[in-house]
Amino acid sequence: MRARARTGVLFISPALTLFCLFLVGPILGALILSFTNFNVYAVGNWLRASFVGIANYRELLFEDPLFWISLRNTFYCASITVPATIAFSLLAALLLNSKRLRGKTFFRLLYFLPVITNTAAMAVVWRWLFNYRFGLANWLLSLLGIKGPNWLGDPAWAIPAIAAMVIWRGVGFNMLIFLAGLQGIPNYFYEAAAIDGANTWAMFRYITLPLLRPTTLLVTVMTLIGHIQLFEEPFIMTGGGPLNATLPVAMYIYRLGFRFFRLGYASSLAYVLFLIIFVMTLIRMKIGRSTFDYAGG
Repeated sequence: MRARARTGVLFISPALTLFCLFLVGPILGALILSFTNFNVYAVGNWLRASFVGIANYRELLFEDPLFWISLRNTFYCASITVPATIAFSLLAALLLNSKRLRGKTFFRLLYFLPVITNTAAMAVVWRWLFNYRFGLANWLLSLLGIKGPNWLGDPAWAIPAIAAMVIWRGVGFNMLIFLAGLQGIPNYFYEAAAIDGANTWAMFRYITLPLLRPTTLLVTVMTLIGHIQLFEEPFIMTGGGPLNATLPVAMYIYRLGFRFFRLGYASSLAYVLFLIIFVMTLIRMKIGRSTFDYAGG
């Protein structure tokens, strides 16, 4: 038994070593840095960095208005993208699960294509789509006699424009998860409901949705975590502008760490973001589990 255990440890030791080296190590290192004033000058000489306790966190919460602006932008964008992505993903999964639809493989590939497409390249395309002067969006609006807004240059429209791309990119992956959940629902539930005279809406409301609650919980948590870490789309499409109207927390961490080289302060912000995601995930899982238990799951 011990020989087998040693053999198992021997086989997993390379992967475990890499895991600790490239994941656990940086996480612990960032935690230590968050309590220091580590900056670019301390890279060559660690003696230049000093322990500052919770000063970084105090500055972040009480003295840094950009933190609250970036947090507001993050939650504003997530309030649009998370429910919309889940709704469109479920709708796409229902369509692909329909027995009447032909060419399911083609549509499945079509929905999933944004997931495997390079985000940076597609952000450039979407930036062109929302260009104020020659973008496709304003050209289509002009055909209807409507003057399109300055999508990426107006603080009121910049986040909704970015949210459109985030939703488009996130539907495909969630659609596959919902589709797997739908295909796991036994047909005899629907057959029994049809015998009782239930229509399509009644089947969806009283059979599909309750049995999809575990899947919906998974999709919601994954989508929430991903969208709160929003970075690539605003970084490429707007650079955080105009007037920091599209600056999310993740991009603010990038600015602090790699533009202003305040690595200790950036690390503290990264841990604050982690705590926010962790607490929101726990709350959502608690709500989801209580609802699932109430449904008899």
